[in-house]
Amino acid sequence: MAVVGLLVAAGSGRRLGAGRPKAFVECAGRTMLEWSLGVLRLTCDRVVVAVPAGLQEGDPDRVAGAPSRSGSVRAALGAAPEARVAVVHDAARPLVTPGLVEHCLGALTEGWDGAVAAARPTDTLKEARPEDGGVVETLDRARLWAVQTPQVFRADALRRALSVDPATLAAASDDAALVEAAGGTVRVVDAPPDNLKVTSALDLRIAEALLREREGPVRAGAGVDYSTAR
Repeated sequence: MAVVGLLVAAGSGRRLGAGRPKAFVECAGRTMLEWSLGVLRLTCDRVVVAVPAGLQEGDPDRVAGAPSRSGSVRAALGAAPEARVAVVHDAARPLVTPGLVEHCLGALTEGWDGAVAAARPTDTLKEARPEDGGVVETLDRARLWAVQTPQVFRADALRRALSVDPATLAAASDDAALVEAAGGTVRVVDAPPDNLKVTSALDLRIAEALLREREGPVRAGAGVDYSTAR
């Protein structure tokens, strides 16, 4: 069974304000792309990276990304016809661990088409009217999850889900939503609190501090094994 990582690294990063594609911004001595790529290479048979157009030249494991995130996933999956299981991950989550990827892979058991990393919300959640901010209801957060990556899918189910028109592809909030809309079954996997996504400059500073803290014992020769970290 070929497990192929699909690493999404084609975003412009305008909100980060770094003046370059977000995945290529340095964080704790490496680019965010390098952090995520290193983890996926430990857990997948192959990794295909969707990068901004023009940065894929000469590398068979790089493809040009699309205007939409799910479009980039489709381009990466199209370059991996051998995939039986697809591990989709955003390069903007550089704190992913091999343990979390393995946890999601292990949750892809019989009867499920996908298993996605997710976190329980800690704040009270309310639904409000967009026109005036008036509260409609307070939601039961015990049933709610904030979905992250990695997201692991049976590759055929993901291929079917991504075979939609460009407007539907662009409007998708995540790939799991497309799999669900196509009739697939998806389950959530509890993710650690530090699996954050870098969107702002503050996020970048927090991620850098956490990565340096994580790497510290290794540099000091303590031999910490993160392969089973959750």
